Amino acid sequence: MGSAVAFVAAALLLPLAGPSSLDLGRAWAGEEPDRSILLHLRLSRTLLGLFGGAALALAGSLFQSMLREALATPYTLGVSTGAALGAVLAIAFGWHTVIGVPGIWAGALAGAGAVLWLVVLAATKQRQMSTIGLLLAGVATNSVCAAMILLVHSLVGMSDSFAISRWLIGSLDAVDYPALSVYVAVIVTISILVVRQARQWNLLAVGDAWAATRGAAVARLMLGGYLAGSLLAATTVALTGPIGFIGLVVPHVVRTRVSADDRVLMPCSFFLGGVLLAACDAIGRMVLAPAEVPAGAITALIGGPYLVWLVRRRM
Repeated sequence: MGSAVAFVAAALLLPLAGPSSLDLGRAWAGEEPDRSILLHLRLSRTLLGLFGGAALALAGSLFQSMLREALATPYTLGVSTGAALGAVLAIAFGWHTVIGVPGIWAGALAGAGAVLWLVVLAATKQRQMSTIGLLLAGVATNSVCAAMILLVHSLVGMSDSFAISRWLIGSLDAVDYPALSVYVAVIVTISILVVRQARQWNLLAVGDAWAATRGAAVARLMLGGYLAGSLLAATTVALTGPIGFIGLVVPHVVRTRVSADDRVLMPCSFFLGGVLLAACDAIGRMVLAPAEVPAGAITALIGGPYLVWLVRRRM
């Protein structure tokens, strides 16, 4: 309940944060430039951060339960890096639009889809998906995609190289409301389906054999969970770039401070992940104003030390 309240509070308060003052009275009265700054810049950006962070955190908690690996994230299975590779190729080849869709978004979704197909194919044998096979195939694919990103980055011209570097940092930008509405609808629909299966994810977190003896369709759950988590990560990366650590930090904080039960863990991760990313973006808008620090850099500054502390604690 508290995490949902924090989510709503962030949606109401964070649009007010920025490098320049904003007169709410003028904005509500429709006076410019306050109205445009509030509605078309800060509010859409805050909503993208809230639902983008929520999607990444929920995907992270889902993969950690499925793989029974505390360090699993959307990047562990290669989907996010595949989306990043697709977006980098779109920038390198100058794909401005693909079938009416912005080229970077189309490239990211295509890259994620290709990696999704490869990893599922590699991890499936006789219609059974192996947890270890899924993890190993994801790690291998992640490495290959990362190497290809570096290769493409080294071959493009100066302007494309700058665009790629900026996109790979991960940041939030204002998005028009029709595209944002489609994105939010996709994220909310998938998230509801994932959270409704929380009891099944609890069984998988114990073990495949245990889940099977309790009546769970393990193969179908694994495939459905991987597809759902991949879609959450891929659609978010397509809009924000590869923002890291949200899918690692938030589920761990909730698991250690609140509950490890997925019926509590997943909803709390969803709401708190959104709050964290939107707050990082707000901090980035103000800390070096009028310049901006990308949200991906802020999350890395938070997540990196946390990961080191987590590893030392596990040791």
